[in-house]
Amino acid sequence: MKQGVELIEKLSLCFGSTSCEGEVEAAIREELAGTGAVLATDRMGNLTAHLPGKESCPRILLSAHMDEVGFMITHIEDKGYLRFDILGGIDAAVLCGRAVTLGDESKRVNGVIAAKGIHQQSKKEREKLPELDDLYIDIGTSSREETEALLCRGDFGTFDTPFCRFGKDGAYIKGKALDDRMGCAVLIEVLRALDGKDLPLDLWFAFTVREEIGRSGALVTANRIAPDCAIILETTAIADVAKVDPACRVASVGEGGVLSLLDRSTIYDRALVDFALETGKRHDIPVQIKRYVSGGNDAAHVQRSGVGVKCLALSAPTRYLHAPVSVASIKDYESMVALVIAMLCDWKEGNK
Repeated sequence: MKQGVELIEKLSLCFGSTSCEGEVEAAIREELAGTGAVLATDRMGNLTAHLPGKESCPRILLSAHMDEVGFMITHIEDKGYLRFDILGGIDAAVLCGRAVTLGDESKRVNGVIAAKGIHQQSKKEREKLPELDDLYIDIGTSSREETEALLCRGDFGTFDTPFCRFGKDGAYIKGKALDDRMGCAVLIEVLRALDGKDLPLDLWFAFTVREEIGRSGALVTANRIAPDCAIILETTAIADVAKVDPACRVASVGEGGVLSLLDRSTIYDRALVDFALETGKRHDIPVQIKRYVSGGNDAAHVQRSGVGVKCLALSAPTRYLHAPVSVASIKDYESMVALVIAMLCDWKEGNK
């Protein structure tokens, strides 16, 4: 079993574009093998791991999504080039020249996103950023027939990005799909830590699908489990970079997991937020408040499921979210794991 950075790396490198999460699910199942959790996959592909509690116990859902932003092939040109559409919120301006992996659950093909070269562009073309219609994917073929022997319309794509540690003492990690494989890794480590403990809680760990295109996986999962409370493990874009006004910075890398008060789709339960802050202070675990209203996550559907669910979002502060390469702090990841474990071990009856 892997843990820490090695676990994040394993999950990051999985091919798991929205609607093609099978490889990620298989990796998670492998990491949970041997635990006492009851594993199940529903019709949509959501994976749940259940650590049962007594019938009267509060039912707590801990959730992270398996999918990553990516691409879908929409057309194959006569010369073999691929046209594509984006799955999830990707800025087309960051795509040109990026290496990608294409395929589905059973095949993988390497490619590169390209556009007309700068030497062939007119002055007017150079004055604007490329749009999606200007881009295509080259997989090293020269005809439609050659490409169709490898791929077809409806196949998926992800960024092809190496994973590595960098910075002083390797304090940072960079790679693709940190959104939300870091959240998945947190769930795995929390489940392992609590496996076999006699807590007065009925714990459900959900690894959901399709968060990046509508969050439908979380809605189905929450309706089925009907939790009293939910903790959503995510990443959040933070903007702690050069030339960004401090008032517009969401959070800071290296200062702990990020608690949301509200975002573009959810107002979070204040009592749970306060409990998380108190727990962090009591156990000397760094935690910070999201300072800018932005984004959204699976909590939007979880909160509105059934008769309503109290929700908390805890996110890893992450630079360059939804880009070919994202950056995060190992320290922040470790603080998230520690905080969730401490919260569940110190759970208050009043949280229900």
